[in-house]
Amino acid sequence: MITADKLEVLYDGMRVGTMASYQRYRTAFEYSAEWLRDGFSISPFSLPLEPGVKIAGAVPFDGLFGIFADSLPDGWGRLLVDRMLRKNGEDPAVTGPLARLSIVGESGMGALEYRPVFDMQKQKQTGDLDWLAEECARVLRSEKTEDLDTLFALGGSSGGARPKILTEIEGEEWIIKFPSSGDPEDIGLMEYEYTECARECGIEVPESRLFPSEKCAGYYGCRRFDRYSDGVKINKLHMASASALLEVSHRAPSLDYDSLMALTWQLTRQAGEMEKMYALMCFNVYAHNRDDHSNNFSYLCDGRSWRLSPAYDLTYSDSIGGEHATTVAGEGKDPTLNDMLAVGRKAGLKEKRAKEIACEVRERVEKKLSKYLKG
Repeated sequence: MITADKLEVLYDGMRVGTMASYQRYRTAFEYSAEWLRDGFSISPFSLPLEPGVKIAGAVPFDGLFGIFADSLPDGWGRLLVDRMLRKNGEDPAVTGPLARLSIVGESGMGALEYRPVFDMQKQKQTGDLDWLAEECARVLRSEKTEDLDTLFALGGSSGGARPKILTEIEGEEWIIKFPSSGDPEDIGLMEYEYTECARECGIEVPESRLFPSEKCAGYYGCRRFDRYSDGVKINKLHMASASALLEVSHRAPSLDYDSLMALTWQLTRQAGEMEKMYALMCFNVYAHNRDDHSNNFSYLCDGRSWRLSPAYDLTYSDSIGGEHATTVAGEGKDPTLNDMLAVGRKAGLKEKRAKEIACEVRERVEKKLSKYLKG
């Protein structure tokens, strides 16, 4: 049985601190002396850089602080982990969050790593993308796959609902996505075109490609923005979702863009970052990207300052009841320009500039994405 009562948390070889089980459904964390001296707060609101033990709540992250829950695979990745646990004779229902972090080890999103590591991974080989897509579809259909090890090694640490692989291309780390059950056949092309439209709107997005397929229009892939190469090795950047920073679950819509604008200001203190978040809100509204939950907004930290991450998971989508997962000035069903301007006004943006951004985004979305928005 895989168990873990204590884990060391590391960042670029330095010990950030120690996490341990506390009572039955909670965990405790304490920064190390070296991290207190030379490090930074990995989650400014819930884990400020100060000595002493911090106790996480039992909810919403199964007793973890949100920043550590960010490291756990979600959706597709969790499905693969559960399958690998069963393959190894383990019961996923009793495999706790610390044990799951020990499975993540060094492979999680962002820069945090966990010791000791329980290694279930095999050497990963990317292989043929059409074959991988079909194997992913078999897993989603609850059918047996002959190469679960490969799927787990390639995507077992990933988040999000759609199947994906983490792979290396030309010395850089990339994510390539495959259709999930219920996705339109052209989901890869759609996400690529949405991403490129967002780029034209002035929104920072990752480098993206449409990888060829003999079975569909192509598979969407993007270069990982939590990784960068210095020419010698691939380095990691610390990353935190809005969900983690605010300690709110993305499964229960509870945010408004007012909150995200305030969070962006608290972290970055940069007017340019505020405009980036505002433009992303406008894009999500006009492009009908309503699955805009708190895990779909992240921030990067280089150890000195925070900034909004490139935008990701941009597609035509609905959320619960067809409303935005994150409301716009309280409106989720059909936000208007006035609602968006109200968010900008509350965040301190000049109304003229806020209106310019909204109108520019609307014009480009209507021009580039009209074929997806007609329905």
